[in-house]
Amino acid sequence: MAAKSKVVGSFREAVADIPDGSTIAFGGFAMPGAPFNLIQALLDHGAKRLTLVGNSTGGAQRPRMPDIGMLVENGQVAKVICAFTAATRPTDPIPFTKYYESGEVDAELVPQGTLAERMRAAGAGIPAFYTPTAVGTELAEGRETRVINGREYLLEYALPLDYAFIRAARADTFGNLQFHRAQRNFNPLMATAAKCTIVEVDEPILPAGAIDPDAVHTSGLFVHRIVRVPPAPEGLWPSKRQERR
Repeated sequence: MAAKSKVVGSFREAVADIPDGSTIAFGGFAMPGAPFNLIQALLDHGAKRLTLVGNSTGGAQRPRMPDIGMLVENGQVAKVICAFTAATRPTDPIPFTKYYESGEVDAELVPQGTLAERMRAAGAGIPAFYTPTAVGTELAEGRETRVINGREYLLEYALPLDYAFIRAARADTFGNLQFHRAQRNFNPLMATAAKCTIVEVDEPILPAGAIDPDAVHTSGLFVHRIVRVPPAPEGLWPSKRQERR
């Protein structure tokens, strides 16, 4: 029996059933691997009281692309879990800051490596783990620690997701993915941690099995919906690789 295609006709259709209160992770390290089109579709969809997970809240890139900060500005977000909740430079403020400082949105600051490991643990079925990161800082205040082999470690819990929005270079109809260089970043981890992984893909989607198994970066077992990013000018945010072709 042939595998059922996971290709969805539009970004709007791909996010249409996302309910209020969902926990959604967004791949990307700045621009590489960021699912700009899916974020725009979620903005249009309007789901509220969301918990968003990502490396940062965005807003620093120019020109500005759809990001977590836009969802915050649109009144859709209750909480953000990320490694960078503030601008890396005081001269480059980000929109999220005023919403957090006014108490409109909650924020949980998680060291970058810990954030990745919390999602990896969720995907691997590991409920919690100990790490030396953040021991002795404000992030560890009031939390459980344990001394192992003479060193103190902080207990961190896995971070399961309802949805993961990621971007890949290519995919087949089963959902096997390949990422282009830095696109990979958090994306494979988020795919394994999510109940539903939605992917926007740069290149034309291939028949199932067309990608060499040794070249698959994320198995289609972890992917549920795929949307092709239309080539420019039809695509809202085509990849730079598309623009060069």
